[in-house]
Amino acid sequence: MKNIIYIICFSFFLLTVSFNGAGLKQYRLKKVVIDAGHGGKDPGTHGVFSKEKDIALNIALELGRIIEENMKDVEVIYTRKDDQFIELEQRAAIANQNDADVFISIHANAIGIKSVHGTETYVMGTNKIEGNIEVAKRENAVILMEENYEERYEGFDPLSPESHILFSLYQHAYLNNSLLLAGKIEKQFKERVGRRSRGVKQDGFWVLWRTSMPSVLVEVGYLTNTTEEKYLNDRLGRVYLASGIYRALRDYKAEIESMN
Repeated sequence: MKNIIYIICFSFFLLTVSFNGAGLKQYRLKKVVIDAGHGGKDPGTHGVFSKEKDIALNIALELGRIIEENMKDVEVIYTRKDDQFIELEQRAAIANQNDADVFISIHANAIGIKSVHGTETYVMGTNKIEGNIEVAKRENAVILMEENYEERYEGFDPLSPESHILFSLYQHAYLNNSLLLAGKIEKQFKERVGRRSRGVKQDGFWVLWRTSMPSVLVEVGYLTNTTEEKYLNDRLGRVYLASGIYRALRDYKAEIESMN
């Protein structure tokens, strides 16, 4: 109960400080944190010949390159630029400490049914669709690889669906903007990149919960689908996906800043 009250109070505080005396926040997108999921001793999911950690890193670096070349006023910050293990809490801390305006976490999906394919973009939420919960549980399970995780994560059980329910309160202040960016990403994937979009979804991801800014987790495809695994390992395919995320971020920036 104490934690619930704390989260609600903190969310209210975020809402109140997000506005200036005139009632509207003068927002500029100046910093974006790109998070390549997994890494090091945590390979993530895998296909026949590739690992999620490598796919995520390659697309993250490509995305950063495109942003730096085309959005000179935006600083790109990476949670990792090579194959190293970064704890979930540290990933969020990098974004918070750098006062980032957007957090984008890149991942690849997996499922037992090999015919399933397509992209999905997640935001923080409590949608209890079973498939969504399974993705969240898998991505959060990296916590079990970290030292002293029982103390550091305050009793959070990454394998328990109930542990994800409170997350949305902390991120509620940023939910609308997160949904806006997520929608633009999936639109780009579908209309410009030509991928099958499985839509925008919500669930409890620790790395999104701890970030104090609009945040999305992008599942770029299924490594368990043979055709999609080949696409994700093709450099041109990775460029297309990174370009789609870039265009979505560009359009998001223009829309949000026009509201000033």
